[in-house]
Amino acid sequence: MDLLRSLPIGLYLEKPVTWLHRLDPRVKLAWLMTFLLAPLLAHSYWRLGISLFLTLLTWGAGIPWRVWRQQLGWLTFFCGLVFLLTAISPDGFNVLNQPRLPAPETLNLPPAGDYQYVLWEKGKIAVTRRSLELGVRISTLIFTLVYSTNLYLLTTAPEEITAGLEELLAPLRRFNLPITEITLTLTLSLRFIPLVLEEIQNLARSIRTRAINWKKLGLKRSAQIWLAVVEKVLTNLLLRAEQIALAMDARGFTRPNQHQVQWHQLRFRPGDWWVLLALLPFWGARWWWGGQP
Repeated sequence: MDLLRSLPIGLYLEKPVTWLHRLDPRVKLAWLMTFLLAPLLAHSYWRLGISLFLTLLTWGAGIPWRVWRQQLGWLTFFCGLVFLLTAISPDGFNVLNQPRLPAPETLNLPPAGDYQYVLWEKGKIAVTRRSLELGVRISTLIFTLVYSTNLYLLTTAPEEITAGLEELLAPLRRFNLPITEITLTLTLSLRFIPLVLEEIQNLARSIRTRAINWKKLGLKRSAQIWLAVVEKVLTNLLLRAEQIALAMDARGFTRPNQHQVQWHQLRFRPGDWWVLLALLPFWGARWWWGGQP
C-alpha cells in the first residue's frame, strides 16, 4: 500500500517495539495532555524547548529513521513555511501619526541603546520582533499539537488507547453515560483509518491507469468525474462499515453487559511510575520558567 507508507500519520507502528510501546497507555495519555496544555500562555523559548524535547524523545525511543523521516518531513516543512510567512507579515496596521516631540537629530541627543524593533528589512519586506515572536509561537504550537498526538498514536495500539480511556472514564458511568459504547466506537474509528486510505489509493490507481486527458475534458466534465469518484469512495466505505457490523453481530456483539470485551490488560510497572512522576518536575519548570514574562 503506497498511500499507507507515504501517509503514516495516525497509524500504529508494530515493529520494532520500543520502550514507548511498553509504557501504560494512561501514562502516555497524561503526557499527551501535558504536551497539549504546556505551550498555552508560555513564552517562545519554552515552546521551542518542547518541540526539541519531542524530537529527542523520538530519537531516544529508537524509532526507525524511515518512519521518523516520514513523520517529521512534511510537518517540519509546513511549520517552517508558517513561520516564514508569519515572520515577514505586517504585525499591525500602518497608522500615520504626528510626533509630539522634535526629532532627536534636532536636539543632538545620544542614541538610546542597541535596541531595534525592526530586525531585518529589505524593500517592503520587514521582520520585526513582534512578527518573529508570533511566527515562533504559531509554528511551534502547530508542531507540538500535531506531532505529540501522532507520536502517541504511533506507539500505542488502538486497543490500548480504548482500554486506557475506558478506565479513566469509568467514573462517568454513575451519570448513565455509555462509556463502553464510546470506547468501542473509538476503536472502530482508529481501525477504519487504513481502510479509508486503501479505498482512496485503489480509486486513485484506477484513474491513473485510464490515462485521462484532463485538459481535453474541461472543468465541468473533470468535476463530474471527481464527484463520481467521491461517491464511489463513500459507497465503498459504507459497504465496509456494513460488513464490519455484520461480522460483529455474528460474533455476538449485542450489549456491553452481555458481551464484555477485554481490550488490553492494564498494569502499572515500575517504569510507568517513574515516567508518571516525571510530570512533577516538568510542570514545576513550566511554572517557574515557562510562563509569560
